[in-house]
Amino acid sequence: MRTEFMTNAPPAGDAEDPFHAYYSGGIRKIGLIGVLAALLLMAVVYAGSVGAAGLSLTDVFLAVAHAALPSIFGAPGNEMAGAIVVDIRMPRILLAGFAGASLAVAGAVMQGVLRNPLVSPFTLGLSSAASFGAALAIVAGPGIMGALFVGNQNALIVAMAFAFGIASMLLIYAVTRMSDDQSTIILAGVVLGYMFSAGVLVLKYLTNNEKLRDITLWLMGGMWGANWGSAVLVAIVTVLVLLLLTLKAWDLNALSAGDEVARNLGVDIGRTRMYCLLLATLMASSCMAFTGVIGFVGLMSPHICRIIIGNDHRYLIPCSALMGALILLLSDTFARTIMIPQDLPVGIVMYVIGGAFFLFLIRRGKRSTLY
Repeated sequence: MRTEFMTNAPPAGDAEDPFHAYYSGGIRKIGLIGVLAALLLMAVVYAGSVGAAGLSLTDVFLAVAHAALPSIFGAPGNEMAGAIVVDIRMPRILLAGFAGASLAVAGAVMQGVLRNPLVSPFTLGLSSAASFGAALAIVAGPGIMGALFVGNQNALIVAMAFAFGIASMLLIYAVTRMSDDQSTIILAGVVLGYMFSAGVLVLKYLTNNEKLRDITLWLMGGMWGANWGSAVLVAIVTVLVLLLLTLKAWDLNALSAGDEVARNLGVDIGRTRMYCLLLATLMASSCMAFTGVIGFVGLMSPHICRIIIGNDHRYLIPCSALMGALILLLSDTFARTIMIPQDLPVGIVMYVIGGAFFLFLIRRGKRSTLY
């Protein structure tokens, strides 16, 4: 019997071995994440080389390396490369990358905890709330908060957009805190989004032409306000929240399988859901405060990642971050180079790309599901 059992057992490493399939699948997913990271690095170098003043890839590398390690790397051959790359292009590149990562991870987490592939920071009213905060700052000016923001309206716009973005999720929590039903949370977000959108329309109707143009420009989304301060701030928030959400990957997997499964696994459904939603809101609000409204990144990136890597949030979260950063960085590079010297709002480019992507999915009959 012992000999017969050993003879009929599948050999080590056989495809039927669940442990081998599990670990080999994990290695494949890590490899795909590595490929995305390499593509993102190449996109960063490419974005630094193109623009009104074209630079070689060598000059881009030397400009960054010399600024970081002047004792090791020499200055680039182009005397203007350092100022162009380090002072102008690199802050914009970093802001676009981290903003894309923030929106993509926020979308992936919101879709996971609410078990709806169409949920995003915009579905839950976050973008409408941030837009209302920014529009209020543009119309009312520093008078809203007295002397604190006198002479610095940009800082007021950032603060108001961020504050109203966070406030939207707190309002949703206040409305739905007695319910564990994810459909109630989605419905509350949609309703609040319409209310904040109505507020934006009222402000646009009451304001003058110059402020109306500023509001419209902010709603289009762009990286015009990029500087090292904004890029570093968004990067810090993105990295910290990304780590906190990664620690919740197992709970997110349980929630994606359904409330009953999560409850049987010992997950506090209500607390975990709101904790993850608040972190995702913090992440998305911090980038939108500087970039304005940029759509489809939070919807498109998680869908693409689920197609290539699956629903496991241990891999889906970092994959979505890299995919979102890559998509938004390439889109912003296209937006600032297609009409030189004009700078096209990247939000317009994302609407075109996002719409084409979902039409492609409908055409192919593909659907990204969470359960």
